[in-house]
Amino acid sequence: MALVEHSRGIESNNMRRTVSIVFFTLLCVVAFSQNSATHSSLSFTTEQLDSITKHYDLEEFVVTARVKEKDIIIPQTLSGVQLKKMNALSVADAIRYFSGVQIKDYGGVGGLKTVNIRSMGTNHMGVYYNGVQLGNAQNGQIDLGKYSLENIEEIQLYNGQKSDIWQSAREFGAAGSIYLTTRRPRFEEGKSFNIKGQMRAGCFDLINPSILLDVKLSETMSLTTNAELVSSSGKYPFRYRRVTPSGEVAYDTTAIRQNGDINAIRVEAALNHYYSNTGFWKLQLYHYNSERGVPGAIVNNVWRNGERLWDRNSFVQATWQDEIFNRWSVRVNAKYANDYTRYINNDDKLIHVENQYLQQEAYLTMANKVRIFDWWDMSAAYDMQYNALSMYMDAHRFTHWLSVATAINIKNYLRVQASALGTFVNEEARDRDEAPNTSKFTPAVFISYRPSQVVDLRFNAFYKQSYRYPTFNDLYYTDMGNAYLKPELAKQHNVGLSFAQPFRVANLRGSEFRINADYYYNRISDKIIAYPKGQQFRWTMLNLGLVKINGVDINTHLHFVLPQDFYLTAKLQYTYQTAIDVTDPSDNYYGHQIPYIPWHSGSAVGMFGWQNDWMQYHLNYSFIYVGERYNQQENILYNYTQPWYTHDLSLVGEWDIYKARGERREAKGKRLFTLRVALDVNNLLSQDYDVILNYPMPKRNYKCTISITY
Repeated sequence: MALVEHSRGIESNNMRRTVSIVFFTLLCVVAFSQNSATHSSLSFTTEQLDSITKHYDLEEFVVTARVKEKDIIIPQTLSGVQLKKMNALSVADAIRYFSGVQIKDYGGVGGLKTVNIRSMGTNHMGVYYNGVQLGNAQNGQIDLGKYSLENIEEIQLYNGQKSDIWQSAREFGAAGSIYLTTRRPRFEEGKSFNIKGQMRAGCFDLINPSILLDVKLSETMSLTTNAELVSSSGKYPFRYRRVTPSGEVAYDTTAIRQNGDINAIRVEAALNHYYSNTGFWKLQLYHYNSERGVPGAIVNNVWRNGERLWDRNSFVQATWQDEIFNRWSVRVNAKYANDYTRYINNDDKLIHVENQYLQQEAYLTMANKVRIFDWWDMSAAYDMQYNALSMYMDAHRFTHWLSVATAINIKNYLRVQASALGTFVNEEARDRDEAPNTSKFTPAVFISYRPSQVVDLRFNAFYKQSYRYPTFNDLYYTDMGNAYLKPELAKQHNVGLSFAQPFRVANLRGSEFRINADYYYNRISDKIIAYPKGQQFRWTMLNLGLVKINGVDINTHLHFVLPQDFYLTAKLQYTYQTAIDVTDPSDNYYGHQIPYIPWHSGSAVGMFGWQNDWMQYHLNYSFIYVGERYNQQENILYNYTQPWYTHDLSLVGEWDIYKARGERREAKGKRLFTLRVALDVNNLLSQDYDVILNYPMPKRNYKCTISITY
């Protein structure tokens, strides 16, 4: 235990050193940039920068922290061509490269994948699909492995909340937000449709065909449809070795992973009507249907293979927004979702279990924004949602949100946003204790200061409160639920800075450097945990937890446009974090790091490519590191979990095929189609590792993707 305490002291000192070094480095960089700007403004005028951006399409290479004038807290972003270059299979694969994010991955294509940001817990995250939150009132978890990147145009991660005050009331309630934005159809001159067919195949018997069709119905209206099939046996080789604190090998398993198969189909359709510069409406349908095995934990060379899971997720949502009058804008979202889950455990060593759950959700929101002056905006929003869970349990929830917010922009030097959210929850449960009705008020304040318009240096800070309401499982699950749970209260504090600067080095054109650094302190009280209670050690849900979180996030981005149509992009992200349990000083784990939260984590991405007006090649390298952590509450040697890291490579080639009309490049004629081929190698060094204890991840594996776009 003394060793653990010593380790925490070292970590605290390391954190202080890290913060000092980061801020000193940033000050040096800023000083250098200001000196350069004073002499020559870095040889760039506004017109020149615009020209460079248009010619070289720099925005397509953005991988994180894209600066927008309206953003007080700059989001981490993956968008456009960058998403395509990553060649990731799901949304969960892509967001692993965001700083401050922890992904719980149980392995394989069909394994559960949930997200946690800054150790706040999965249920504190809001995941939004085209501005409407994806919900699960039963357990609060969103499996991001279900959501493909085939129809995704942009992924954004916000800490705190989205910077735009024109949003639904519910969006103000999340401690962190992930926004998934689907593609908006775009048509070349003279074309009335786009069609893309893709086939992805790889290890573990992976077959992943998809087709996407855009149809131009009129100059302002279009239809998009997308269908995808995912099939995999999930049989991958692994070696799982467990060593006791004394150094003895407890077990050493080399085998093929079983019962990790998946068969899933996803279908989407969207009708878009952009009828003016300010107004549009969209109607979207989504359906996902899967059957998959649930591979068991590997303990002492034994694991269970009798669990099966069926998912059926469907929703329809509609969005309309427009500027009613000159300074009054309105947005309306509506959604109906129907989710069915079936779970079976046929393991002959355990009691047979078969549960079925049916969830229904109806949601309506109206958000208003008024521009009082050019420098002052105000907004108000009202949301209403109905959730029902039936079959296994009969529970209903009516939730109302009411928000007001304001945003002030003083000559682009000082930006202030403040919001207040009221949440009102009414519960109904049959044949069991009913949770009391709840109402909560949560404020938030965000500030951004830019001292100079010459140098893009911004200081920012925010304070926010948010609540995590108990799920239906927390309240009503048989023998475990506690109807009298209180919501978790999260208090977030954040200070940071961002710096971005284009520059010219020799003949390197359109080059850019960006860095963002944040220090944060979070406090979560009344944390909901499962706790053994009674003489028979039956588990129940209780409010017993108090967690304090300190951390530093750093994101850097460097982009070079090289001679001869080459480019080079590098990105580095690092997170230092302490998340300690301070619930009860008498606990053996008081002051210890909470399970599965590493002190150090980070990622590095490098992209090198060449392109001209009809073909391009890209070589992408990525590295992910997760440092040492503990898999139980007590930070003792027996619960120690080793660091893990992976190296991934991707080689992409893309060619535009034309109907030739001449020998000159500018006379190549009409484009017939675009061919794209990608080869991915994941876990290049074939590391043996697990994200969650006793759930081994795949060793080296391969994927090949071929797509044709017409």
